[in-house]
Amino acid sequence: MASQKVAPANAQFAFTFYKHVAAAAQSKNIFFSPVSISTALAMLSVGARAGTLSQMVECLGFPPGELPLEEVHAGFHHLLQVLNDPGSQLQLHTGNALFIREGVELLRPFLDELKQNYQSQAFSTDFQNEEKAKKQINGYVEEQTKGKIVDLLSSLDTRTVLVLINYIYFRGQWEKPFEVESTQEGCFHVDEHTTVKVPMMFKWSRYNMTYDQELSARVVQLPYKGNAAALFILPDEGKMEQVEKALSSSTVTKWRNSLSLGPINLYIPKFSLSCTLDLKGLLEKVGITDVFSDAADLSGITGGRDLKASKAVHKAVLSIDEKGTEAAAATALEMMPMCLPPTVKFDRPFLLVIHHSTTDSNLFIGKIVNPTAK
Repeated sequence: MASQKVAPANAQFAFTFYKHVAAAAQSKNIFFSPVSISTALAMLSVGARAGTLSQMVECLGFPPGELPLEEVHAGFHHLLQVLNDPGSQLQLHTGNALFIREGVELLRPFLDELKQNYQSQAFSTDFQNEEKAKKQINGYVEEQTKGKIVDLLSSLDTRTVLVLINYIYFRGQWEKPFEVESTQEGCFHVDEHTTVKVPMMFKWSRYNMTYDQELSARVVQLPYKGNAAALFILPDEGKMEQVEKALSSSTVTKWRNSLSLGPINLYIPKFSLSCTLDLKGLLEKVGITDVFSDAADLSGITGGRDLKASKAVHKAVLSIDEKGTEAAAATALEMMPMCLPPTVKFDRPFLLVIHHSTTDSNLFIGKIVNPTAK
């Protein structure tokens, strides 16, 4: 499939980007969609030229000569088609949009490719009226996500010329729902000095899991209905930094390949969170600098060298609860061995990777430091 061609580069970008986010986030929750950010940047690269284009595609993991740009864009086009499939059991919606200062004329080939390959539009925006521009952008995203993402932008500079907006909303149904009656208040140890109370879900069932002896981390896989699964990664006490440093596409692949099915007493906190990232500074750290500076060549958008990106924002929303989007109508009973199963309790900071198997994409990467923080 076309989307498989861009998957390795997207995975490489995902974990490189995570490390920069983690370094900036310190002791805060992290949650973002690397594949969604890659898609937004690939879309913007349609209008980039010369060094600006080279910088963007290389940082995204597509060095010249490895994969023709036409195939890169075709790969992202297929990726968006699959992820936004209305027939999927996953409740997932992602998209991109460009908001450009009023009076800036856009080239027809750029607009056509945006619409054809990226299901996106470009909008004329009166940035000199900050409140009007914020209302236009926030209203668009709220409408596109059916009210799930609101107030994406909190501020705008009246000198803004171009804003790249990227959004994603996800909520899945577990293949094995948790029983609401089994959820009880429990303690989550944010750090050695801080403990918070959280609703702690519980399930006694068979799950794919593994223990990484080298990195001192327990990994449990929870499948969703609809070709996606969540990897919950619980480092041993004091080992979070060690696991984060080793977090990579090859590490996650190693975990997936070593999973084995077995009975487990599983405790996971029930929570919702949303995270907004100002992408500009983070992207500059991974090497995408020209597009935000006077050196930008976005002449594929306007025909001239009069445009640079002023702001890039990403917002991701996550809900982890007993059933997911809907209550399950059926009840299933599992036969379990009589031996005492191990207990794995996610009651301290853990990592989360949500993977989409059809496109081999890391939909989300997160670090849950405090599930009660909003």
